[in-house]
Amino acid sequence: MNALWILVALFGGYLVGSLSYAVLVSRAFGLADPRSYGSGNPGATNVLRSGHRGAAMLTLALDALKGYVPVLLVLIYGPRVGLGETVAAFTGLAAFVGHLWPVFFHFKGGKGVATAAGVIMAINPTLGLCTLATWVVMAVFFRYSSLAALTAALFAPFYQALIWGLDPTVLAIVPMSLLLVWRHEGNIRKLLAGTEGKIGQKSAPAVAASAAAVHVAKPHAQRHPKHHKGHH
Repeated sequence: MNALWILVALFGGYLVGSLSYAVLVSRAFGLADPRSYGSGNPGATNVLRSGHRGAAMLTLALDALKGYVPVLLVLIYGPRVGLGETVAAFTGLAAFVGHLWPVFFHFKGGKGVATAAGVIMAINPTLGLCTLATWVVMAVFFRYSSLAALTAALFAPFYQALIWGLDPTVLAIVPMSLLLVWRHEGNIRKLLAGTEGKIGQKSAPAVAASAAAVHVAKPHAQRHPKHHKGHH
């Protein structure tokens, strides 16, 4: 097995994963930066809070593809240079890590739900469908994207181990699941507190919220004018 080709595959996967499509698609549609409103997360769910479903769906598709395509390329062309399914799975993990810490966006990325789904779909399409079905069921019944993602992330490695057995691909799936849970730490706190936003719920941009705060503060200041010496 050629160590150089392994590094090329992993580094290539990371670079592809570093493309933050939530930001790029929002710019293309003339929308606010998704990092400036809602959860501040550059992902499809937060783009949906802008009210533009088309941009959100495109972001979702591209984020999934950037996990799917690198794995698929290694599966198709990797055997020619001695790369197998294990390297393909870890290339997907590299793409997922790129989404979380993108080199092109100051290492501040999203939570990786769609990208992880793309990786799993490429590694094992049936596993991907099972994981996606878990997400859909939870999302439809509870309307919390974070809860659906957490449930799907926790179930994915168990599906793989119980149905297909323990193999090297599990070593790539487990870290993705654990990182997904870790990245949703804030969402877990909000879910427990009952303050988590639901799917499709719009959020005011942070800039607008700040402007509203200034607007409220001004009348308050005007009701208490300062008294200057010399005016009686």
